Amino acid sequence: MRAAYDAGIPIYTGTDAGGGLAHGLVGQEVAELVKAGIPVRDALSAATWGARDWLGRPGLTEGASADLVVYDTDPRADVRVLTTPRRVVLRGRVVG
Repeated sequence: MRAAYDAGIPIYTGTDAGGGLAHGLVGQEVAELVKAGIPVRDALSAATWGARDWLGRPGLTEGASADLVVYDTDPRADVRVLTTPRRVVLRGRVVG
């Protein structure tokens, strides 16, 4: 992964869930990117704003409903926190 990153190849996280993998592994995938030497900010981007931009999805805009995840600590300090969200907000409502 680091060689691909260094070569400028875009890297995004994802899931093959439904095949041989279960849902809910993106946090572990981000941690593996960091372990491979990809900077934390770029590893987080691979699962969030960078992937959203690549998919052509809009970002947050004022007045729009929000989908977000809340963590106990800043994922930039330790990406492993991605595997244990404190709250999940879907369309502006707390669902988890």
